[in-house]
Amino acid sequence: MAKFELKLPKMGESVAEATITSWLKEVGDTIELDETVLEIATDKVDSEVPSEVEGVLIEKRFEVNDVVQVGQVVAIIETEGEGAVDVKETEETSVVESNEEETVAVEEVVESIKKVKETLAPVAVASTEDRFYSPLVKNIAREEGISQEELDAISGTGKEGRVTKNDILEYISNKENGTVVAPKVETKAVAQPKAPEQPKAAPAPVVSSGEDEIIEMTRMGKLIAHHMVESVQTSAHVQSFIEADVTNIWNWRKKVKDGFMKREGENLTFTPIFMEAIAKALRDYPLMNISVQGDTIVKKKNINLGMAASLPDGNLIVPVIKNADQLNLVGMTKQVNDLAKRARANQLKPDDIQGGTYTVTNVGTFGSIMGTPIINQPQVGILALGAIRKVPAVIETPEGDFIGIRYKMFLSHSYDHRVVNGALGGEFVKAVKDYLEAWDVNREI
Repeated sequence: MAKFELKLPKMGESVAEATITSWLKEVGDTIELDETVLEIATDKVDSEVPSEVEGVLIEKRFEVNDVVQVGQVVAIIETEGEGAVDVKETEETSVVESNEEETVAVEEVVESIKKVKETLAPVAVASTEDRFYSPLVKNIAREEGISQEELDAISGTGKEGRVTKNDILEYISNKENGTVVAPKVETKAVAQPKAPEQPKAAPAPVVSSGEDEIIEMTRMGKLIAHHMVESVQTSAHVQSFIEADVTNIWNWRKKVKDGFMKREGENLTFTPIFMEAIAKALRDYPLMNISVQGDTIVKKKNINLGMAASLPDGNLIVPVIKNADQLNLVGMTKQVNDLAKRARANQLKPDDIQGGTYTVTNVGTFGSIMGTPIINQPQVGILALGAIRKVPAVIETPEGDFIGIRYKMFLSHSYDHRVVNGALGGEFVKAVKDYLEAWDVNREI
């Protein structure tokens, strides 16, 4: 028998911890390979933690509502057979190979490891806090003598950058051909002992009358509140407002939306049209597609648009449209509808909310004509789309000026004045306006 440590896997570049929301397995339950053991929630999305092995759950390290760091052991699973033995377990059994009281199964595991060491001299590898490796990838690494440093240096093509079977086999092939440079082993400085933390002050008691209702904030509500306050304290928020005439877009959509629905099976809303214009403007003004890390500016190569979506419980989530500037209107519409649908059904995956470089929020959905949205850190800008209204407007023609009814909306642009000056912030939102007003009423999709 062997024991396997089930750890909280890496779920995205900026996700460092998660809250356990429920255990689907109890101590003593049998677990199949890839079967979900527990459900977790990060700051914006819920997810599941599957088992990497088959066995029996013998220990739970945390309870529901506990906060767990990425890489921490959440459960212990007892396994059978050498194929399911974890790396740490095999290391321990190799130390006691001379003990005559060890079971036959452990002796076989130790013997197999000794044979591999004699021929290939592999170095033990394991998942780390930064990267998760499947049992198959770890087995291949051990059999081929791939060290932990080499494995960590392999660029993964799987979900969230995970190393797949093809990635490690390609690395091995390149290594045999002499086209791989061995990674450098970095020495880490010894951490200095930290000063003891001061005890946190107890929260102030809630003061209310006997007739008031006290409502505890939800976990997501607390996280959103923390992020909003942190953003206001971090960025120097400045706003620019501009009004756009979207009469051509209104009339064009009214003309084509029924045919689009019949052909594509998708509802053509205004959102993908606006997203297309914003992606074009970001391509024209790449210094709006940046992030700030300390005193460093990171200019993003990809244009990934965050799309703020309200949830039925009143909370907010921001799924991300990856490489938005490379999508045509059909592709953009399908992406917008799919993300919005899965957001409302609480079916988004961690990768769906990662990697945003600029955010858009549609305050017009609730009738607001403009707003002052808070920047989604570490981005430097967010655009609020106001409600489309029919208003009287001056229409300039060669024969003179006339008063007519036009469809108009306000664009409210919040940006970080630490790195974006007023000229850039204003020019960007004007570029969005120009793309919207220049819409081709004869466009075909």
